[in-house]
Amino acid sequence: SDAERYRCPYFTELQPLRGEGLVFILLSVLSSELYSYTEEPEFALNRDNFEEDFRSHGADRESVRVRKKEHLDQFLCPTFLLGVFDECDTEVDVLHWSRHNIFLLYDMGLFTALLELLSMEIDNSQACSSAVRKPAISLADSTELRVLLSIMYLMVETVRVQTEDDRPEWREAREAFKNELGSPLYNGEPFALLLFTMVTKFCSMNAPHFPMKKVLLLLWKTILFTLGGFEELQEMKVRGRERLCLTPLPEDSIKVVRAMRAASPPASAMELIEQQQQQQKRGRRSRRPLVKQDSLDTYNERDPFKNDDARDEEEDPEDTDSGIEGEVDPLDRDVIIQPPPPPPPLRPPTERVNFPKGLPWAPKVREKDIEHFLETSRNKFIGFTLGNDTETLVGLPRPIHESVKTLKLHKYVSIAEVQIKKEEELQQCPLSLVTSLSFFCQIALLKLLLAAAPTSKAKTDSINILADVLPEEMPITVLQSMKLGIDVNRHKEIIVKAISALLLLLLKHLKLSHIYQFEVVSQHLVFANCIPLILKFFNQNIMSYISAKNSICVLDFPHCVVHEMPELTAESLEAGDCSQFCWRNLFSCINLLRILNKLTKWKHSRTMMLVVFKSAPILKRALKVKQAMMQLYVLKLLKIQTKYLGRQWRKSNMKTMSAIYQKVRHRLNDDWAYGNDIDARPWDFQAEECALRENIEKFNSRRYDNSRNSDFTPVDNCLQSILGQRVELPEDFHYSYEIWLEREVFSQPIQWEGLLQNP
Repeated sequence: SDAERYRCPYFTELQPLRGEGLVFILLSVLSSELYSYTEEPEFALNRDNFEEDFRSHGADRESVRVRKKEHLDQFLCPTFLLGVFDECDTEVDVLHWSRHNIFLLYDMGLFTALLELLSMEIDNSQACSSAVRKPAISLADSTELRVLLSIMYLMVETVRVQTEDDRPEWREAREAFKNELGSPLYNGEPFALLLFTMVTKFCSMNAPHFPMKKVLLLLWKTILFTLGGFEELQEMKVRGRERLCLTPLPEDSIKVVRAMRAASPPASAMELIEQQQQQQKRGRRSRRPLVKQDSLDTYNERDPFKNDDARDEEEDPEDTDSGIEGEVDPLDRDVIIQPPPPPPPLRPPTERVNFPKGLPWAPKVREKDIEHFLETSRNKFIGFTLGNDTETLVGLPRPIHESVKTLKLHKYVSIAEVQIKKEEELQQCPLSLVTSLSFFCQIALLKLLLAAAPTSKAKTDSINILADVLPEEMPITVLQSMKLGIDVNRHKEIIVKAISALLLLLLKHLKLSHIYQFEVVSQHLVFANCIPLILKFFNQNIMSYISAKNSICVLDFPHCVVHEMPELTAESLEAGDCSQFCWRNLFSCINLLRILNKLTKWKHSRTMMLVVFKSAPILKRALKVKQAMMQLYVLKLLKIQTKYLGRQWRKSNMKTMSAIYQKVRHRLNDDWAYGNDIDARPWDFQAEECALRENIEKFNSRRYDNSRNSDFTPVDNCLQSILGQRVELPEDFHYSYEIWLEREVFSQPIQWEGLLQNP
């Protein structure tokens, strides 16, 4: 579902499939990432254990198929969840019986038992202390944890994916499982919080043997299952706007992005020099007749970047010094990451394709923008202002009236603005009582992201994320070393994918829940250097990362348990799989760009961080990936900082400016394209973060702080409420409560007459 949302051709071709066919292919791809290639021998070990238990209980194969519930306690092992693959002939059979068995196991209450076993392994202090003392940790140190997490992941992911052919009892089981995962399962905490605890414990070096890849994948899928994905978020956003009586969304952002087409990236300086040299060799003149400059019109059949005029686009002079570690190959090839287009119909050569004209996004205007426009106009024409009044237009010329009318026509009030206004009103009423909610935020995910980033250098004090991929015995041959190297790189890519998807999903849900819940997590991420971390991630040969082939198809599950294993050679490992691109890495890059957009949107101080870290050349190189969604979020990041980059940068990057104009949503009175150079004032930006921090602290104090000032605590006069309150009593009270009743209640005379006296 991840790759399909980002227009992966592999999944686009599968859209006509329905029911179990599509589910099997999705589960095949997602399940293969759960297991590392080093774990491949364990499939045979699981099969042998299953067969041994099978024979020891004297059960025949047909009875097990018919009466599975009676034999469930006897054959409970990973092989059963994987569809008893030795009895299957094809991969589809494996996934079919795996799905069937998983629903059966959930119906038998397996997940609760697995949760108890997992909590016991987490609290196993002996295993933790042993792992801390060991100089090198391998797969053998996390066998039990890996088995438990693998089973739980398969259950969560299989039950989460629904099809049209699902049985009614399976649909009921899905809703029950979803509610179960979101409810306090262990020690009064949801299951996701237990997994977050594992991440924190691992990053604090107290449990270095935890298999982090499986933990992160399970955590991501648990959040995705319980809270919902992007489409569910869109539906919740629509319902939230209806509940607040706001205007409907102008468009469905998911559909708009899916309909976008990629644009050709700007040519680099080296490519332009090569073009000039080729022209000189062919004897062509460097001058051309004056023609109208094409913009980045992706609805045009022509490729506007494919021109020979070197003066149209010059490389940013700051590209050679990005301020972040890492080198970038300037000779990256331009490759279109798009589904293969259908063959064009026969037509004359001069005829052009007619695509819908116009900009993809409806423009938006904030209430603040209208107020600022009227304040400027009143100062200019009248000489005084009227505060936040946006209705009075007396004394203003007619064009200003028309401008205000146009601005109000495109006025957009977000849910976040309504929540901020409500919080400002509640701050003026300290007697408001709000139910405290649990809150959790872990910055440990950034440590794991840093350790898994391809641009990170190995350090002695960094955390070891390879504990669940390294074998007990290190490779001794070149072939084994190549296989392990591919497995390690694939392991890191999967960790980056899980962390980026998890962070993006949490940020989007927190922002929809309440803007200040989102802001507190965002500020923690910013203070933990999330912005330079993401920029450092992109300061690499991004085309090489997108086209990396760190996979061995014959070792992926379920292919490896159904088909005979061919002989692996160094040549076959170097060739990699048949796919041209790694959609897993493209998915990670898009997620990281979206996180960076969410952290910097409407935040001038954080936008200046992008400028200070010289992100413009890094982001421009990311435009070489010709995928529409990735280009959109790169252009958004470039748009918010163009006014700080200077007039010369805008002049020498007109093609990029044209792409921003065409693909990114417009704010009608935003001067991003023609604004003068703005002086950076650090104290203003620090004041912005401090003011935001103050509002966050007020929000947290009002909502989550139990130790409020007693002077402002409202008095509870409800008898039922008081009697229903839970009072903390000492441990020895249960043994002496009868003596206490006799001494404090029964033996004390009650002065009934005192109640009738007027005080």
